[in-house]
Amino acid sequence: MAIQEKLEANDAGGAKPRLLIVDDEVAVLRFLRAALDTGEFTIFEAETGHTALAAAAAVRPDLILQDLGLPDMDGVEVIKRVREWSQVPIIVLSVRESEDDKVGALDAGADDYLIKPFSVGELQARIRVSLRRSLQEAPEPVYRSGDLEVALPLRKVTVDGVEVQLTPTEYELLRLLVTHAGKVMTHTHILRQIWGAAYADQQNLLRVNISNLRQKIEKDPSRPRHIVTELGVGYRLKGE
Repeated sequence: MAIQEKLEANDAGGAKPRLLIVDDEVAVLRFLRAALDTGEFTIFEAETGHTALAAAAAVRPDLILQDLGLPDMDGVEVIKRVREWSQVPIIVLSVRESEDDKVGALDAGADDYLIKPFSVGELQARIRVSLRRSLQEAPEPVYRSGDLEVALPLRKVTVDGVEVQLTPTEYELLRLLVTHAGKVMTHTHILRQIWGAAYADQQNLLRVNISNLRQKIEKDPSRPRHIVTELGVGYRLKGE
């Protein structure tokens, strides 16, 4: 079905979220289509970088699933070009597993990064989190996940109903993660946001503060359930 026909059918059927899948492997497209074509989404596909950019402009998707190894341009370049005009959530699906590849894609503007092969359940969960976050024009005034509650207007943090005392830096770090809940945030981005550009390479400073924060909000800091480490890349606040 052509893009325009799909758009018209989507609008007539109640405007389901639009997913754009960008991958040049037919087998992968078939797998993702089968996994995600449950009636919940309208799915569009592109097999090259140029067709992906054209489709993104025409479709205005609610989320993009982006492969990096495309025949005509690198997927990171596609992400950069999309980010020039859109903040649509982008989840990278790639066989590339080096830290440089992950950091490069996330710094270019990707919201999440999954290494192939991955489970359908995990992909669906990441999609739900990304869509939920993108539909919020501003962060909810009160963030709740399990035993953790962060009341942003009051600067109040509680665990199991008991208020937790954080230092100003620890609170700002948690607030940053809360306002980007579900999104992978690179070390460099966090350091720049909290301490400034001069501290962009001070990863040990960030690790110490994350450790201190986990001691206060995690039941078992050695097995954190809220602040998840994305090895070699950064951290993610894992919402329910």
